[in-house]
Amino acid sequence: MAGASYDDREGVIWYDGHTVPWRDARLHVLSHALHYASSVFEGQRSYGGEVFKLAEHTDRLHASADAMGFEIPYTASQINDATNALLKTSGIVDGYIRPVAWRGSEMMGVSAQQNTIHLAIAAWEWPSYFSPEARMKGIRLQTAKWKRPSPESAPVHAKAAGLYMICTLSKHAAEKAGFDDALMLDYRGRVSEATGANIFLAIDGALHTPDPDCFLNGITRRTVIDLARSRGIEVIERAIMPDELASATEVFLTGTAAEVTPVGTIDDTTFQVGDITRQMVEDYDHTVRGEALG
Repeated sequence: MAGASYDDREGVIWYDGHTVPWRDARLHVLSHALHYASSVFEGQRSYGGEVFKLAEHTDRLHASADAMGFEIPYTASQINDATNALLKTSGIVDGYIRPVAWRGSEMMGVSAQQNTIHLAIAAWEWPSYFSPEARMKGIRLQTAKWKRPSPESAPVHAKAAGLYMICTLSKHAAEKAGFDDALMLDYRGRVSEATGANIFLAIDGALHTPDPDCFLNGITRRTVIDLARSRGIEVIERAIMPDELASATEVFLTGTAAEVTPVGTIDDTTFQVGDITRQMVEDYDHTVRGEALG
C-alpha cells in the first residue's frame, strides 16, 4: 500500500452516500472542480480508531463550502457517521481521512449554478507527514517567493483547493533546493505559515504565532495554543516580520498532517529543538490519543 498510486488501491471510498470500491471512485474530466478549483476538503487523522476533533473538521468543511458558494447535500451528522463507518469497514486504526466536496460536470464555464455537489470520503493508513528522524532533529524551511493573498482577493479562511496551488509550487521549489518545506509570507510581507501547517516561534520563554487574518486558523494550531496556556506558557498572536525569526530560539509547525513538527532551519537561520517544542510534541501526542498529560 505504501507505494501504491492513489487511484489504484484496495479498499473502499464513501462516495455520494454509497460505499464503492476504491478504483471505481471516479469523476468526469469535465468536472467543474478540475477546471475552476470549485472544491473544498479536509485533512483529518485517526488515532486508535477515533478521528481527532471530527466534529470541528466537518463544521469547517461546511463553512468552506459556504465560502465557495455551494451547499454540501449532507448534514454534519451524516458526514461524521459516514466517516466513522468507513474507518470501521476499512479496519483503519491510525490513519488519514480526506473528505472532499466539489462541483460536478453539468455546466462547463465560470458559472456553474446548476452543477451537482458531490462528496467523497477516503481513508488510508498514513505515517508521519515528515520522517521521524527529520521531525525530531528539525526540518528545513526555505522562504517561498509566493505570498499568501489578502482577504479581498480570495476566500482565505476556506480550505479550498485553489488556495493550495501556490503551496504546491512553493514546496516543490523548496524540495528541489534541498529543503523539506517552504515558509510563506503574506501579501504584506509578514510571516504567515508553511505550505500546509501553522508556525510558532519561541522567544524569551513565550510562544509567538502569526495572527491568522489571511490564512487558516488551524484546528491543530488552536489545540496547541490551549495546551501551551494550560502549561503556563504565554501565547502571543501578532504580526511577525521575517527579520524577527533571528530572535527565536525554537520554531515548530502545527497541522493535522504535520502534528507538532520542530523546525531546525529557515533559510540560513538555525533553531534548537528545545524544551517548549518537546513539551508541545509530547502533550499533543497524548491529547490526540486521549491520554492524560504528564
